[in-house]
Amino acid sequence: MENNNDKNKTSTSAHLDPVAPNAEEKVKADHQQPTNNSADNHKQEAKTEDHENKDTTNGEVTYDDKVIQKIIGIALEDVEGLLTIDGGFFSNTAEKLVNTDNDSAGIETEVGKKQVAVDMNIVAEYGKDIEKIFSQIKQIASKEVADMTHLDVIEVNVNVTDIKTKEEFEKDSETVQDKVTDAAKTTGEFASKQTDKAKAAMSNQADKLKDESKPEVQ
Repeated sequence: MENNNDKNKTSTSAHLDPVAPNAEEKVKADHQQPTNNSADNHKQEAKTEDHENKDTTNGEVTYDDKVIQKIIGIALEDVEGLLTIDGGFFSNTAEKLVNTDNDSAGIETEVGKKQVAVDMNIVAEYGKDIEKIFSQIKQIASKEVADMTHLDVIEVNVNVTDIKTKEEFEKDSETVQDKVTDAAKTTGEFASKQTDKAKAAMSNQADKLKDESKPEVQ
């Protein structure tokens, strides 16, 4: 004879739902399945990178000779033993610019679309290794032009026009600077005198017009 308790257990077991899968395993399975949103994001990023890497805008950059000449002239200011370019651009020993209105004096360039050739006249310091100075000029000029313009300096020719001691060069530089200052001063004084004359003439003319415009007394 069956026990009523056993019947109840059997009946209850028959109506129970299947055991649900472990929650941790389910979460892990969900992470392993890529979502459509993630795939779409990757596609969008790849498309953006392709657009950024492709420069489809036409055009080019060109440089006037004076731009390259100025880059080289400024870059060479700190070359040991190089007193000046063309006897007037800069002075390392005096630590001042001379003839700054012509900052490319003594440098000639031939500028192409990808390459540059340079010729220059210099004054070297007496007792210094001129070949070493020449080597530094080539290295610095090539690097500075390439860094700023991406042009290759394929040739640098240096003509040494003179050699001087530091004392000689400082003296000559001061003389040149004094001449420039005196010329500017003289020009300024002349212009001032001419301005004063013009003001006086205008004043006299204004007084004359004023007198003529007065009504005559009968």
